[in-house]
Amino acid sequence: MRKARINTDYYKARRRKLAQLIPNCALVLPAWPEYIRNADSHHNYRPESNLYYLTGFEEPESCLIFRPGQNPETVMFVRQKNVERETWDGFRFGVDGAREVYGYDKVYAWEEFDKVAPELLRSSERIYYSMFRNKEFDEKFGKMMIALNGWRPRYGLGLPPVEDANSLLAELRIRKTEEEADQMRKASVISAEGHIEMMKATKVGIGERALHGTFLKAVMERGAMGEAYGGIVASGNNATTLHYRFNDATCEDGQLLLVDCGAEYLYYSGDITRCWPVNGKFSAVQKRVYNKILKVQKDLCAMVKPGVPHIELQKFTVNALTNVLIEEQILKGSVEENVKAGNHSKYYPHGVSHLLGLDTHDLGVLQVRGQSRALEPGWVLTIEPGLYFPANDTSIPQEFRGLGIRIEDDVLVTEDGCDVMTRDVPKEVEEIEALVGADFR
Repeated sequence: MRKARINTDYYKARRRKLAQLIPNCALVLPAWPEYIRNADSHHNYRPESNLYYLTGFEEPESCLIFRPGQNPETVMFVRQKNVERETWDGFRFGVDGAREVYGYDKVYAWEEFDKVAPELLRSSERIYYSMFRNKEFDEKFGKMMIALNGWRPRYGLGLPPVEDANSLLAELRIRKTEEEADQMRKASVISAEGHIEMMKATKVGIGERALHGTFLKAVMERGAMGEAYGGIVASGNNATTLHYRFNDATCEDGQLLLVDCGAEYLYYSGDITRCWPVNGKFSAVQKRVYNKILKVQKDLCAMVKPGVPHIELQKFTVNALTNVLIEEQILKGSVEENVKAGNHSKYYPHGVSHLLGLDTHDLGVLQVRGQSRALEPGWVLTIEPGLYFPANDTSIPQEFRGLGIRIEDDVLVTEDGCDVMTRDVPKEVEEIEALVGADFR
């Protein structure tokens, strides 16, 4: 029998916290369905993050109904044991195994959901469920509400209101526990080591895809499940496409390589971007612009501490990068004039930071009533300023065209500052130049 990936007490502790937020209510969290990749081949299955966060369960055709204060409180619906399907597709916990290993109060077969779920929810004051994310389950949820509607009017009750489960769970997931922080540090360290291996393997004439393969091999050898998102390995002008995913070009002499890759460890994400010269030596303009962006990035990391409004990171970045564009004579006029006109957005079109956790763009509300929230201990976020100069932009000097630079680290907000969890991967020019191509020396 397989085991839970981490101590099931962690999931129980999370459910206890949640119970305090939704007394007399219920939460319905279904698994993602399996998706076809092509013909009869499926994508590798990855559990829905909220469901995993509260249960640790990883199989499709499963669902949690959580009813704080009621008996049973934690109810799971799972696939039944099936020797024939397990011969083809692998192990299933089944009803008894799920109850034994994970300690749920009650476990039913997946096929019993339509009959049992309305009974479980009939006294709930409200139900938390995220509509329009899981089309297959939305239909199942709708049938359940119709069945519930057939019972409640007998007692003078209307249907309970349905509220978004994502918004509810965001407040729990935004603050990482010590156990989660440890897992994210591991994801960060593995990601960093993967980047280092890529730097060492870089040479003129190597393919982007070969380097991507180097990263995958490095992180999976170190215990990662794979990558947290589709990795970006972008040489030359490819780096000016923010989410470049082809990874099929050849790295050429004189180009800068932008790599945005992260490992997934126990479903927690690492997310690192580094840039380095294909031939191991920054050109004068590459080095100058890179160092200016690096200074902005390090200044931003130093800003991260409790009480700083999240929006201040973006404001600082916009002003600082606009100043770089003026210094490099890409823009003319003052910083204030250019920011007001939005001229910087042509070369810096994205935000400088996002939350990180079970999802690469993790759950968490960053604005409340139109006001930016202040950073809190336990938050994990990225810091990633960058500038991008497309090769077809004839309004800028030739030496800038086809240059894309982004520098990204993952930081954990602490009581008095932050822990840069991805600090092990070099970002100083001298360190990078000493490492690039080391496998071939």
